[in-house]
Amino acid sequence: MAWKSIDNLEQIQQLKEESKKQPVLIFKHSTSCSISGMAWNRLQRNWQDKDFEKVSPYILDLLSYREISNAIAEEFAVEHESPQVILVKDGMAYYDNSHMGINYQDIIGQVG
Repeated sequence: MAWKSIDNLEQIQQLKEESKKQPVLIFKHSTSCSISGMAWNRLQRNWQDKDFEKVSPYILDLLSYREISNAIAEEFAVEHESPQVILVKDGMAYYDNSHMGINYQDIIGQVG
């Protein structure tokens, strides 16, 4: 499996519904930011196939879809950061972190 891309506003409601069955992870990624690149690389290196059974991971390209990023921040009442991870369960954000605070072990620990 692979991380799914967020590329349209309608997906926000789909993510909320999906989070009622399994937690959803949103990674907001700025492709022009070296810190974002490092955080993304660390997540990819540590991500294991079994993690897909615990959480549905999505990635959002901030430069291409800033409007969607703003809508996510508003929908989940989380201040916009870049890079940023947001965990959603039962339609609500319950964990977020940004920059060098993005840590695979913390994310997986939050998922359970």
